[in-house]
Amino acid sequence: MLCEISSRRTVAEDVVELELSGPPVSWTPGSHIDLHLAPGLVRQYSLVGPGDGEGGRLQIAVLREPAGRGGSAFVHDRLRVGDRVEVGGPRNHFPLVPARRYHFVAGGIGITPILPMIAAAHAAGADWRLLYGGRSRSSMAYLDRLDDPRVTVQAGGLLELRAGVDPEAEVYGCGPAPMLDALVAAFPRAHVERFTPVEVDLPERPFEAVLQRTGITVQVPAGRSLLAAVEAAGVEVLQSCREGTCGTCEAAVLEGEPEHRDSVLDEVDREAGGVMMICVSRARGDRLVLDL
Repeated sequence: MLCEISSRRTVAEDVVELELSGPPVSWTPGSHIDLHLAPGLVRQYSLVGPGDGEGGRLQIAVLREPAGRGGSAFVHDRLRVGDRVEVGGPRNHFPLVPARRYHFVAGGIGITPILPMIAAAHAAGADWRLLYGGRSRSSMAYLDRLDDPRVTVQAGGLLELRAGVDPEAEVYGCGPAPMLDALVAAFPRAHVERFTPVEVDLPERPFEAVLQRTGITVQVPAGRSLLAAVEAAGVEVLQSCREGTCGTCEAAVLEGEPEHRDSVLDEVDREAGGVMMICVSRARGDRLVLDL
């Protein structure tokens, strides 16, 4: 869908918020959209609110990443009010499960998917707590929305992740990889959304993939991704990050067992084996059949 940038404001040091106006869409907390910024430049950003797209308004907040791949620099340096941009989604690989208690942990720009979750938890009458950390208060977006005794803000230093956590609470986290690694180590069932891929040290072996809808079988040698093999066969697949973090290239698995190497799916989805991210994941056996 085509959206227009209706407002732009700075919400923290190196963080710009954009409001996009377009067709009304529905979305749930944890959703993200794809911004098609330029040919070959598609980036995912979490929806931060307000509402559920009522009136066609979608808000995102983008951190400038000096060492990034160009997406955040494009948003900060080139997008202005009145510009139009193609938007894909929304999609949700980080859904909020129903619960009576939640413990949210956000690091830096990781606050963006957490804010709609807090709003949903509050609306449902659930008990919730938030631990929000950042490099400095000036770098932490949306502090003005978080004047609440249930919120602990920490600028600088390591977060005390275990402090005051109800053992029955659902734990949600988004932020830098070291924080999320520590969170999962402390709470193995934590729901997390990652900006960078988890390193996977697994041997690669060749396999074949049958693309059922197109009637093509591709050979995937060691050292080549399934996505690359599919593209080489002339089959177009929506994709973006090519590193297993965005979920754009998700494909349904009709037969065979995938070897998951992504940073998107939770353990329930991995065990179910019904979908896979073909940019990084492979086959455990010799053959997969995909709905492509």
